[in-house]
Amino acid sequence: MMYVSTRGEAPPRDFEGVLLAGLAEDGGLFVPESWPVLTTAEWRKLRGLPYPELAARILALFTGGQPDEATLRPLLQQAYAGFGHNAVCPLVQIDQRTFSLELFHGPTLAFKDMAMQALGLLFDTTLARRGERVTIVGATSGDTGSAAIEACRDRAAVDIVILHPEGRTSEVQRRQMTTVLSPNVANLAIDGSFDDCQDLVKAMFADAPFRTEMRLAAVNSINWARVALQIPYYVASALALGAPDREVAFAVPTGNFGNVLAAWAARRMGLPIAQLIVASNRNDILTRFLSANDMTVRAVEPSLSPSMDIQVSSNFERLLFELLGRDPKATAETMRRFRSEGRMPVPDAAWTSATQVFRGFALDDAGTLAEIARLHRENGYLADPHTAIGTAAAQAVPPADPAIPVIVAATAHPAKFPDAVARATGITPPLPARLADLYDRPERLSRLPAALEPIEAFVRAHARRNAA
Repeated sequence: MMYVSTRGEAPPRDFEGVLLAGLAEDGGLFVPESWPVLTTAEWRKLRGLPYPELAARILALFTGGQPDEATLRPLLQQAYAGFGHNAVCPLVQIDQRTFSLELFHGPTLAFKDMAMQALGLLFDTTLARRGERVTIVGATSGDTGSAAIEACRDRAAVDIVILHPEGRTSEVQRRQMTTVLSPNVANLAIDGSFDDCQDLVKAMFADAPFRTEMRLAAVNSINWARVALQIPYYVASALALGAPDREVAFAVPTGNFGNVLAAWAARRMGLPIAQLIVASNRNDILTRFLSANDMTVRAVEPSLSPSMDIQVSSNFERLLFELLGRDPKATAETMRRFRSEGRMPVPDAAWTSATQVFRGFALDDAGTLAEIARLHRENGYLADPHTAIGTAAAQAVPPADPAIPVIVAATAHPAKFPDAVARATGITPPLPARLADLYDRPERLSRLPAALEPIEAFVRAHARRNAA
């Protein structure tokens, strides 16, 4: 299994090369050179497997034997051993047609743990075998940072620096990052939006001398390994509801497009997914694209669902590459125009192809609070703002066939957003016991402007101090 860049100018890499590289040197994203496709019989054989076993089998399809399934199996057992539910990601029925795929039972109470706990171990084992050290830089709109820090804290061969937009995460999200005082962890509060943070991370990777000097690696979903590790939970939930002998649909709250891209990848592998519903908040660029082929960047607006406060969805480039017939030159030119003009010129044929699979839905803050209240009132289900947008999307734009169930990706524990949940329901969801003292823990972070030079200087000093 080899990987190519969506922009065609970076050399192909194997899975380990993609894991350690993150972003391609030409600014593109790595994608599989060809997609593995399972038969109906092969999908059936995966039914009933414990989640770590299922995840090992799916991930092995993308590793090309390095590491192989036998190596992955104990690694993934270890990755999910500390989750708060024996099923790892249980499926909970909300109403006759709607199911919640709870992805928030990991250590930081968000779906990012599903990939990140395994990713940290993959980095550890790969770097130890190769005798290498890396510096991970990442941007977060709320959940990626804490999940990455939890996965990489205290690891001998990894330094990690996470950028977050100051004042634009929930307090729980911020504290889950800034209260980790491990010497290899650093947090930067950036004066700007998540898009600014993401652009700065990409700029560091584009700075070839700095990238080489620091041995930069990525944990954002620009890293293909992150996306690959998210595919198994879509497979597990679909199989639980009757796939491959029954179609399912997914409603996915998403900002950076990585989570819903993993669902698309499962469909590309032959899983019978009838529809993918992209659920957005007031930052609705993806919904505007799917409804009217309008991917025009607007100012990022803070919301009750901060993990989706994004206007430039990095992972959309991977889908764009597929929509354009895997043409790297067309992809590179489209992305260049998007960055220079603030609008993505997607050909009508490619846009029409996307709308055959994807539907868009957007909900503002008032609607989000109303949906949290409705879920609790009608079904006794307590949802965070992101998940509530997903359930509202499942109600608003379901598949035409009422026999097709809709699985909502429940991306965060309600206790990560206690103020919003309390406003909607009058209930303040408590943090699990392992995080009960979070508000009492000391914080450590640095503040910097959204400028490349001081941030690179900070990363360099952090990495050198730990390597000394």
